[in-house]
Amino acid sequence: MTARGFAHNLRLHLLAGAVVASFAVVAARLVELHVLDREHYLSQIQDARHRVVADPARRGDILDARGDLLATTRTDLTLAIDPWALPEKIAAQKFAARQAAFETEQRAARAALADLLGLPAATVEAAYAPAWKDVPVTEDNADDAADGRVRMRYVKLLEGVTEEQFARIQALRLPGKKDPVRIAGLTHERRFRRIYPHGELAAHVLGYVNKEDVPSGGVEAFADPYLKGLAGWREIERDGKRVELAQFRQREVPAADGWGVVLSIDCAVQHIAEQEMSALVAKFDPAKATIIVSDARTGFLLALANHPTFDLNKFGTTPLEKQRNIAAADLIEPGSTFKIVPLAAALNEGLVTPASKFDCSLESMVYNGKPRRFMRDDHRYDHPLSLGEVISRSSNIGTAQIGMMLGDRRLYDYARSFGYGERSGFPLGREEPGLLADPARWSGIDITRIPAGYSIAATPLQIHYGMGVIASGGHLLRPQVIRQVLDASGEPIYSFRPAVRRTVLAPATAEAMARMLQKVASPDGTAKVAALPGFEIAGKTGTAQKLIDGRYSERHHVGSFVGFFPASRPRVVISVIVDDGHPPGGGTAYGSVVAAPSFRRVAEQLVQYLDIKPVAAPGATLAALAAEGGRR
Repeated sequence: MTARGFAHNLRLHLLAGAVVASFAVVAARLVELHVLDREHYLSQIQDARHRVVADPARRGDILDARGDLLATTRTDLTLAIDPWALPEKIAAQKFAARQAAFETEQRAARAALADLLGLPAATVEAAYAPAWKDVPVTEDNADDAADGRVRMRYVKLLEGVTEEQFARIQALRLPGKKDPVRIAGLTHERRFRRIYPHGELAAHVLGYVNKEDVPSGGVEAFADPYLKGLAGWREIERDGKRVELAQFRQREVPAADGWGVVLSIDCAVQHIAEQEMSALVAKFDPAKATIIVSDARTGFLLALANHPTFDLNKFGTTPLEKQRNIAAADLIEPGSTFKIVPLAAALNEGLVTPASKFDCSLESMVYNGKPRRFMRDDHRYDHPLSLGEVISRSSNIGTAQIGMMLGDRRLYDYARSFGYGERSGFPLGREEPGLLADPARWSGIDITRIPAGYSIAATPLQIHYGMGVIASGGHLLRPQVIRQVLDASGEPIYSFRPAVRRTVLAPATAEAMARMLQKVASPDGTAKVAALPGFEIAGKTGTAQKLIDGRYSERHHVGSFVGFFPASRPRVVISVIVDDGHPPGGGTAYGSVVAAPSFRRVAEQLVQYLDIKPVAAPGATLAALAAEGGRR
């Protein structure tokens, strides 16, 4: 009996000891979880259950001057698969029969999904293959033992799914089923996508937004502070199945959509310019070309077309060389289009009058005590040329004499006043300042070369706005392309006004120059093909030899025509600049050949579209325009 009682007591003591030990282990574990390692495990729980979710803002639209969409934002979705969700849901079914029925239903649903998305069924099935990925052991937060392998819970299936497609997926029904089927493991991410409805139209003006939502060039980059909006966010809590618990949503800041931007670019004018560019390229096969159209009174751009160009919706496959805005970033020697500078300067300084005569048969002239040899003219003249004839016939010799009358410093100062050698303030992209050396660095022959547009370099935009000085009545205007900023409801909140950089010429000088520039497009001028009867075309041709391997080439030229009309009441300034064109049948790519005809064709279409009258109103002159400040 005693032995039995002892054994009985021993078993009780052992059992009690085991119970106490078990509680001690549990207590020790609780101390470890809630005291010693509390912060570590709280951090893991927070990471698993709590998350800050970004709510992206919708980017604002870009509109042309008449409200046509040039850039807009659409939503699309990315579909993804959680491959482990399917076996988990199958296992959650209580009976084998239910598991088999669920698996069969899901297989049919996946086949229907593949058909709806236009994907091979094998592609969808492959996305459902459970897989693992290797991670550092310290980052293995799986519920089971940390072994450096975690389940892949996200496999991208398809990008660019539209809202309409997604709605059909959500409404997907299987034969014989009343309710839509829920496809196990299918998740989605909604995001915004930038769309350019017109493709190539105004590509270098607009720029684009890349796949990382970073703007690149053009209005997209310059106006990004207006367009991008302000992203929102919300702090959420999820359950063990990673489903948001809406009742525990703590803080939420809604997104503020971006503002819209209205441009001065007119789609119709831009289309005219780009159509003409296509015809020009087909005929002359230039290396590069630019057509620019601006409002003569305000400086706002109406169109800017470059060759080469690209489709904004396919920027990812476009070489960077084609994405460069050559109108602002490329330098060329302006050639004879620059001749307006010394002639206008001499008129403005009272050194000459339109009736002044120049002996253009001379080969050289003494300047600062040394003989300076002139560049030759394309024609020899047996009589002195008037100032108007010097410009209409583009005499290098006559222009060089006028440059000498001005002198190095005064010629340089006027060139800078016309905008050469400095950035124009064009807001889009990287603009080059041009090349115009200080007179202290001029060579002995520069006084005969610079007046004719050699030994300097400028961008097409600088050349364009240099002519704009004459068209505006004597003011150098700032290039602008943005007219208004609109709030999210489409109401204007800011308007950009025309800006005058400086006054360069007296109104009377600008008016006299406009009259003389009309002779360029006359039967006696270098660009008679630019004439448009009844519309007072004023402009200047340019044909500059290109520097090839340090020497001026006889075969490679930059041909241009820069002008405005009507001369007595200018409405538009148009520049056509063709780099290294190839006239059919050979010959020199003179500005009168490769550029002036395009100027005329663009002008003809603008007459109808902008309702430009054949002649100015009685008494309307450039002087009257200048009196209004060139700001209308």
